[in-house]
Amino acid sequence: MTDTLVQSTLVTEKPPGTRTSGGHGSWHGYLIGYVSATFLTGAAFVLSQNDWMTPASIVAAVSVLAIAQMLVHLIFFLHINTAPEQRTNILAFATTIFIILIVVVGSLWIMAHLRHNMMPMDMLMRMQR
Repeated sequence: MTDTLVQSTLVTEKPPGTRTSGGHGSWHGYLIGYVSATFLTGAAFVLSQNDWMTPASIVAAVSVLAIAQMLVHLIFFLHINTAPEQRTNILAFATTIFIILIVVVGSLWIMAHLRHNMMPMDMLMRMQR
């Protein structure tokens, strides 16, 4: 009897934002996601408009809030979780992140090398005279 209760309790516990019935999500999950996203956005605006912290700390705090908000959107609105049926969605998301990283890091690398190898403007002006 206790094994059945434990198994039924484990089966009914679901990660936040997952499907409860035939739809994409529940109103409860969407409401939690909306309130969380609104709070994180408001916190970022409050931090950026005040001088409570140093500029470097504000950048770090807003970056952490941005990552938290991305996770809220992924979990509550895009319904990406660690369930076995979500494996293809997680792989597609990981591939997308990998491609974005390649593009961003590659662009920064190319721009850094262009800046390093370009001729300074004053030398270019002297050559034209």
